[in-house]
Amino acid sequence: MGQILFLVIIFLQTGCASILNPLPRRDPAFAAVRPQDMQAPPQYNAGAIFQPGYEIRLFEDNLARRVGDILTVRLVERTNAKKDADTDVKRNGSTSISVPTILGQNNAKLLGYELSSSLDSKHDFKGEGESKQSNALTGSISVTVVETLPNGNLRVRGEKRVSLNQGHEYVKLSGIVRPADIDTTNAVDSTKIADATIMYTGEGAVADVNRMGWLQRFFTSVLFPF
Repeated sequence: MGQILFLVIIFLQTGCASILNPLPRRDPAFAAVRPQDMQAPPQYNAGAIFQPGYEIRLFEDNLARRVGDILTVRLVERTNAKKDADTDVKRNGSTSISVPTILGQNNAKLLGYELSSSLDSKHDFKGEGESKQSNALTGSISVTVVETLPNGNLRVRGEKRVSLNQGHEYVKLSGIVRPADIDTTNAVDSTKIADATIMYTGEGAVADVNRMGWLQRFFTSVLFPF
């Protein structure tokens, strides 16, 4: 009986560990693709020495150009933004009503009160706002070519998954690369990628403590009017 209880405890601990520390997840939107089939078409007559799809380019750089080829992207993202706003509005108004003439009498009174009146108004408004944002992302990630566009540009995408202690880090990238921007090391800077999508996210214990709770999110959302 004691051995069975011990095995149950071990099984529960293993299950809890897998729940609290799950394996990194794969995003299908950034998954790699298989290279194109390099075999010759069935209708081709193999009576010659040359066969399409098996050629070797001896005088050509080994750069990514086909579907399935690997390309290294250097992440050199750096952005800085600053915005200031200052508004000052003032408005003053004054209105007076003199005593009317009643039955030929000036300065007439009604029930002992003077009928003259005056109204003064003053409105002041001043608003100030300032916004600053700075971001930096450095590193590298290898992606694969998923499509060759008609103009020769390459559509690439890829994902890097790194597990550190009790959390997982994800770097995801997709975009369009011009072959002329690829250097001799088969790498390109992220600033030269068109329609770029660069995501750096994480999950785990560290990411959880940096996430605001649902009640705090309510008080800081537009749903809370105060």
